[in-house]
Amino acid sequence: MAKDELMNYEKALEQFEVVIGLEVHVELNTKTKMFCGCRNEFGDEPNTNVCPICIALPGSLPAVNRRAVESSISIGLALGCEIAPTGRFARKNYFYPDLAKNFQTSQYDEPIAYEGQLEVEVPSGKTFTVLIERAHMEEDAGKLTHVGGNTGRIQGAEYSLVDYNRAGVPLVEIVTKPVYGAGAEAPELAAAYVRSIREIVKALGVSDARMERGNVRCDANVSLRLHGAEKLGTRTETKNVNSLRSIERAVRYEIQRQAAILAKGGTITQETRHWHEDKGATSSGRPKSDADDYRYFPEPDLVPVQPSKELIESLRAALPEQPSVRRKRLQGEWGFSDLEFRDVVNADLLDQIVETVAAGAKPQSARKWWTGELARIANAEEKDAAELAITPAEVAELATLVESGKINDRLAREVLGYVLAGEGSPSSVVAARGLEVVSDDSALLAAIDEALAKQPDVLEKIREGKVQAAGAVIGAVMQAMKGSADAGRVRELILERAAQ
Repeated sequence: MAKDELMNYEKALEQFEVVIGLEVHVELNTKTKMFCGCRNEFGDEPNTNVCPICIALPGSLPAVNRRAVESSISIGLALGCEIAPTGRFARKNYFYPDLAKNFQTSQYDEPIAYEGQLEVEVPSGKTFTVLIERAHMEEDAGKLTHVGGNTGRIQGAEYSLVDYNRAGVPLVEIVTKPVYGAGAEAPELAAAYVRSIREIVKALGVSDARMERGNVRCDANVSLRLHGAEKLGTRTETKNVNSLRSIERAVRYEIQRQAAILAKGGTITQETRHWHEDKGATSSGRPKSDADDYRYFPEPDLVPVQPSKELIESLRAALPEQPSVRRKRLQGEWGFSDLEFRDVVNADLLDQIVETVAAGAKPQSARKWWTGELARIANAEEKDAAELAITPAEVAELATLVESGKINDRLAREVLGYVLAGEGSPSSVVAARGLEVVSDDSALLAAIDEALAKQPDVLEKIREGKVQAAGAVIGAVMQAMKGSADAGRVRELILERAAQ
């Protein structure tokens, strides 16, 4: 992959205005697919959840999943959208190697929801209003696996395998209007917006919202224009970005790449692009089609969707609190400072801490572990903390072991390493490896006496009022006992020795 020339980010912002547009695809967690009765289940054996409808055998007829329609309406309501009194499906014609019927059943000019907005807070604390153009129902495509080659992509592959299990899974696509005025914070705004969408659909219970599985993924549109210009620049669309970190990096990269081209008098190609996490770069995909190129026409095998007012109002009454309201409530309940809470949100750890607290940890302990040691390990492994091989319940268990005095912070970090290595729960690791804090006085006194024998002047210093001299002995005892000593009890015993 040829390396693109990039302009310095700050310089790019000086010369050009950034305009972004975001298309977020949300996979719904209905039990069955959008237009047939096949199971909607992630991870099953390839091509086991298929039927004549989702593999498009002649004569098969689709039927709309009622629960998917209700979930779509709930998403639209949560985004402040108007719900259409009637909406119809359309065929989107395009070469789909992973959709057997070679078109996608979607919605075009009659989406289920339209004209909404979402308040989004970025890491600096500034809030942007993102306008929603539409949220429409459609079906997902299958999954292609390209075999051979070095990249896992079709380029250089020897052959491709198709799994139709995902073909026909219900999707809601949420499309924003162009977002102006974000400037330098455009990448952060894109990631924060997708985070808010993910929080909403998870709170609604309509999606598992696991980005690593593709339940929520983003197509990020980026264009640049000179400051003061009225006409929008040519946009690129970076497809199917499925992590918040990658969304932010992809938008930033496109700003720098496009700025470098425009500054030299070049032109931007309207195209889709692929994000490469390992290289931190995008690459060209295919020329981007406009709506006319898809030759939309009404789906003749499906009647229009016409939700009743009673259904819409019942779904409206069941809406959960908005993400911004939820965050304020949680911050108040947990007693976090603005900075502490912002760090949690920006690290995308809010749900992990919620679940850790629910499992029995104190809020500050949960925050300390997730934003501290776990975040450090995740950064070293270049992944998100939520991807680490530890559950919120196990983090709560680890915090409880520390708070109960069974292990100290140093031992807890050691236990954490073994848990991440797959050795079991924190309690089982402590038991199996004998890592519980030693608080038995006889064992501690033996170690203290050995340390004092090497530092005979310490007791005299303590008797003279220099209590801090005990620190050297405490350190020696902790080292001798490989960190398993109860430091508080060691200090007490040293002071007792000095008083004799």
